[in-house]
Amino acid sequence: MSKFDAYRIFEDKGNVEGQVVKTTIDELSPGEVVIRTAYSSVNYKDALAATGAGKIIRSFPLIGGIDLAGSVVSSTAPGFAEGDAVVVMGYDLGVSHDGGYAELARVPADWVLPIPEGLSAYEVMAIGTAGFTAAQSIVQLEHNGLRPGQGSVIVTGATGGVGSVAVELLAGLGYHVTALTGKDDQHDHLRSLGATEVLSRHDLEIGTRPLEKSTWAGAVDVVGGDILAWLTRTLKYGGGIASSGLTAGTNLNTTVMPFILRGVNLLGIDSAACPLDRRREIWKRLATDMKPTELFDVAQKIDLSGLREAFSTLLDGEARGRIVVQFA
Repeated sequence: MSKFDAYRIFEDKGNVEGQVVKTTIDELSPGEVVIRTAYSSVNYKDALAATGAGKIIRSFPLIGGIDLAGSVVSSTAPGFAEGDAVVVMGYDLGVSHDGGYAELARVPADWVLPIPEGLSAYEVMAIGTAGFTAAQSIVQLEHNGLRPGQGSVIVTGATGGVGSVAVELLAGLGYHVTALTGKDDQHDHLRSLGATEVLSRHDLEIGTRPLEKSTWAGAVDVVGGDILAWLTRTLKYGGGIASSGLTAGTNLNTTVMPFILRGVNLLGIDSAACPLDRRREIWKRLATDMKPTELFDVAQKIDLSGLREAFSTLLDGEARGRIVVQFA
């Protein structure tokens, strides 16, 4: 049986490390659909998993990559034919099931979605899990009542994968966007993505009162910690915070005051277990009115050999935008 390249992650006495190996279809996790991977992407969760910086992977060894886009090679389940363009992300992919960092993947049929008309496989992975999370955040905020013209929407961690896509998507939908970043050399880049205003995290005065000045109509937060607590205290009445990250910490030190006096809503965003009907809604939006444009031009392309450096860049907080893994 012919072999192909994959990035498999191993654990030895607590040390987690990945490397490019040769493997076969028979060695992959079980599933009804075999997919030839065209692209995958690099997300913060991937970096945590592949380096052991976070306890993400539940069984070793495992092929990494929590998302992929490509074409169906074969399927024993109805609804998929050879050549169909498909996307898979979340569920247990790259966690307890061999993931997208391989030339071929085998996955359960109920994890697979057709790529919507209007998006290519490359565009889907330039968006990737991070971009999907950004779009899901915006859709949830809209379900909470957010509309353009209500005031500024703040995006934290704005140069990262989720944050940078959120800035571009919100701006494209007509929102006034405030980008918050700790990278003072990236202000011009954030404005090029559509941010109307850019704030430096180093100059931020978060205050200590249970309620601070009512400022934001909504927020996309990918950092958590003290920044998320500050957002609860500075949101306008009825505003929502879409929370999807924890790079600044997992603890949330706040009071009930923003929730019972201003009706603030804290909206948890989880892309891994997002129901299929919601996934379809979000991908349809990403192919139409929410489709980014700048993203596809600035996403960085690497191959499997570039993954280690990409993981380090993400964990060091030096990444800008999206990183796409391209297969031959």
